[in-house]
Amino acid sequence: MDNFARLLKQSWTLVEEDRDRLSGRFYARLFLLDPELRRLFPAEMTGQGDRILDAIVTATQVMDDPESFDEYLRSLGRDHRKYHVDTAHYATMGVALLDALRSTAGAGWSLEYDQAWREAYAAITATMLAGAESDQNPPFWHAEVLTHERLGADTAVLTVRALQHPLVWKAGQYVSVEVPRHLPRVWRTYSVANAPNDDNVLEFHVRTPAGAGWVSGALVRRTRPGDLLRVAAPMGSMTVDRASGRDILCVAGGVGLAPVKAIVEELAGWNRARWVHVFYGARHADELYGLAGLEELVAAHSWLSVTPSCSEDPDFGGERGDVPDVIARYGPWTTHDCYVSGSAAMVRATLRALAGDDVPPQHIRYDTFGNL
Repeated sequence: MDNFARLLKQSWTLVEEDRDRLSGRFYARLFLLDPELRRLFPAEMTGQGDRILDAIVTATQVMDDPESFDEYLRSLGRDHRKYHVDTAHYATMGVALLDALRSTAGAGWSLEYDQAWREAYAAITATMLAGAESDQNPPFWHAEVLTHERLGADTAVLTVRALQHPLVWKAGQYVSVEVPRHLPRVWRTYSVANAPNDDNVLEFHVRTPAGAGWVSGALVRRTRPGDLLRVAAPMGSMTVDRASGRDILCVAGGVGLAPVKAIVEELAGWNRARWVHVFYGARHADELYGLAGLEELVAAHSWLSVTPSCSEDPDFGGERGDVPDVIARYGPWTTHDCYVSGSAAMVRATLRALAGDDVPPQHIRYDTFGNL
């Protein structure tokens, strides 16, 4: 396995600086081999078409840790049912992937690399198909928008009810969402912002930059109560270990509050002995949209503390600075279970701060919006 993983990582260095060309060749070859596959993808591929390719490539780069990645691949297979991908499609994608790798890598590609990617792809797709076949749930749920609250120009909090079938998730997980009325076949992941409940109601916190036209823009600016969305199977491992006796640190930036809020709500149902420290950061005070709700939970639970911070608001009366710097001032966190959610830059900085505290990596779980 060590040599196998080494070959995969070595070969990836031949193409990793040319991802756009690799992606273009992969999809061009894929749609040439099977033109019918084109209908499974959004009309505009920019920024959306690489999700399947990204998942496959990511999987090959961690083949040296198959046990921890097994459940990820199974959940990925369950999730990809929403694209209506079947066994024949995976076989076609394998041919397109190898063709794209060879042509992009050029003279540096070898028969050893080729065989390593064939074996890796076969193992990955077998696990994904097993996950898909074992799932008794539908490929996605239709969900009715119940409430929609705009919070400033670029943020919204909405609740939806999954229809027809129970949707079971764990606090801290995320789901893929499609807005078929406005953007058919375009999916984006969002953390569920509330703890599981018997009403099949999920809460989402969505922020979109000015002028954005993808799913977040549709959810913030164009979605109304009564609209129907599609929600795919829950994924993610940023969930609470109930067997642990360690205290808990939660670090949230912006709408990264969503999974942290869900985790705290779940803990409110059963926790009595573990101290929970939430650090919630934004640039300006008016972006701390969830602070009032957190303070209500603090008032109800003596084990919970919340420390808000702002990085660019000179009038803010609380902690000042980026949230990773704030938690560093309050540490050490060596004996805590740590949960981190926010932008890629925020998560990177927080992971560095926790590493500086010698927090064991196995005690850290995180979600990020964007690539780390």
